[in-house]
Order: sequence, then structure tokens, then C-alpha cells
Amino acid sequence: MYFFVIALAVLVCDQWIKYVIVSNMEHYQSIPVIKNIFHITYVQNKGAAFGLLPNQTLFFVIVTIIVVAVIITVFWKTRHRNNFGLLHLSLALQLGGALGNLIDRIRLGYVIDFLDFRIWPVFNFADSAIVVGVILLSWVLLRTPDDKTA
Repeated sequence: MYFFVIALAVLVCDQWIKYVIVSNMEHYQSIPVIKNIFHITYVQNKGAAFGLLPNQTLFFVIVTIIVVAVIITVFWKTRHRNNFGLLHLSLALQLGGALGNLIDRIRLGYVIDFLDFRIWPVFNFADSAIVVGVILLSWVLLRTPDDKTA
């Protein structure tokens, strides 16, 4: 249950924030939050991370659908554990983020990005959830067998 609640919360937050950005900003507009350190910058990313492979929307949609299927399969196969652990949290974060970006790609043909730290390419809330999910998953997978209680 928590798995789907967290994934849905990530998805809803991501889509709501993107809606606010698009409704209140012009494409490429940048609003400094902390000047020269952190800005809200509205960008339409037609590629993958860092804008790689631009205009390959169908490819990214297919890959994302496969990733979503894998995440749900792993959750389904591990759902009988007694507690909601880091594995399921990591998968829920990744699922919510993947779905958020998938909706953008299907609906718009690009992903809306807006978090701009000036030393890194602009990204979004969904990307952040995916990265945190991958870090947590790595932690789960790299722990010693004696530590695996999640």
C-alpha cells in the first residue's frame, strides 16, 4: 500500500510543480532564488539526462515503459516482506519519477525541467526522486547479507 501511495505522491507533486512552472513562466525564463547558485529556470528537455539523444521521444517512452514494468515486477515479487523497507521505498521513488517524466514525454514530447543549480544541467522533481531511489537501491544491494533487514 505504501509503495503506491509514495509513487503517486511523487507523481502528483512532480506534475503539480511542472504545471505551476509552465503556468507562470516563459520558456527559458530564469528566476534567481539564490543568485548565481540556485535558480528556477523553465527548460523543455527533448532528450535524456543532460539533453543527450534529443528528439528520441518514442525511444524514451518505450524504455520508460520497460523500466516501469521492471519496477512493478520487482515490487510484486518482494511485496510479501513483513515491512515496508528501503527496497520498496527506492522502487516507489523511481516509479513515481519515471511516470512523471513519461507523462511529459507522451503529452508534450519533452520533459519540463526547472531546478537550476548553475553547475549542473537543469533537472526536475521527478529526476530527483529517481536519483534518490537509485541511491537507496544501491545502498540496499551493497549492504552485507547480515545487514539486509529492509
